[in-house]
Amino acid sequence: MRLPILAAIVLSQLTTLCMAQQPPAYKDPNPQKYHLKARASEIDKRVRAQPEISYLIEKDGKPADVQNAVVDTSVEPQGRLVIWLMGHGQALSDRTASYGLHYIQVHYANGWFSKLSPLAGDDDQYLGNIRLEAATGIDSSKAVSIPKADTMTEKALRFVKWLSKEHPQGKWEQFLTSDGKDILWSKVTIAGSSHGSTTSARFAKHQRVDRVVMFCGPRDHLDVWQALPSATAKNRYFGFTHVLDSGWTGDHYCRSWELLGMNEFGPIVDVDKTPFPFENSRSLITEADVGGNANRAHGCVVPGGSAVKGADGKFIHEDVWRYLFMHPVDEVGTPTPEDPGCRKDLRPKK
Repeated sequence: MRLPILAAIVLSQLTTLCMAQQPPAYKDPNPQKYHLKARASEIDKRVRAQPEISYLIEKDGKPADVQNAVVDTSVEPQGRLVIWLMGHGQALSDRTASYGLHYIQVHYANGWFSKLSPLAGDDDQYLGNIRLEAATGIDSSKAVSIPKADTMTEKALRFVKWLSKEHPQGKWEQFLTSDGKDILWSKVTIAGSSHGSTTSARFAKHQRVDRVVMFCGPRDHLDVWQALPSATAKNRYFGFTHVLDSGWTGDHYCRSWELLGMNEFGPIVDVDKTPFPFENSRSLITEADVGGNANRAHGCVVPGGSAVKGADGKFIHEDVWRYLFMHPVDEVGTPTPEDPGCRKDLRPKK
């Protein structure tokens, strides 16, 4: 008699576990794509401008702290939240919504990069420590003093709590812990381009997340925080850049990718020559025609105005963007040796 009872208990537990892993279904009487906005300073009255590090709430008399959220309740939900660490891009959020992902873009203290020289630090963690403080509020750098209210994690928490109250159709509460005191980071894809991709990677070193998507990055080429032990598994980092981007030609990105261990999950793959699923690699590049313009090359890998279109007028990297956000993390490519031509030490010689 004990065996059937035990089997029933195990079956019940497995059923409960499977149900817990399934994202809640939408109950929207009018399914559609929603684009919601809210000012960070209105959600959280603790928010204060810090002009000394280019963190502003208003600029030229206009709000500078508007945050964006996008979700499509007509698409099957995936139960994952994209937190975008750059300025809002409608083309990007349209695509993440079409994949069944929730998306938010937060306004946090990230303007310090234009104020502080990467050469100012006397160690190889200088910029990484600033990024960690800007993301989490942990007092990790003497160069800045960023209150918790102005950090990425706090902005994301406050925004998701606001969304769960103001937009019940979106089922935003699924991304909060049961006590509402934190984000469920295991359901988060942290993503960004350039500066945002670099902070995404630094944060994922500190906090386990579901996935990291890095467009045209990471940089911090004088730091070596990229080689620190990672709370996020190495196979969950995905990168995409153009070969004319100065970060690529200067070995900034290739060194970061290898220090992060991405070569352990496949070679560098040219997405214009190798079809989806790109050998299941984490290291993707493109040689698409940008007219030799390095500035356009930097931004062309992200959905938007700089992205490359084919003769049919459609973007040529749709499969790549879906891959970066949706490819199963357990499907990996063949481990590949590091590139001996990629310089690891880029610090000026004394």
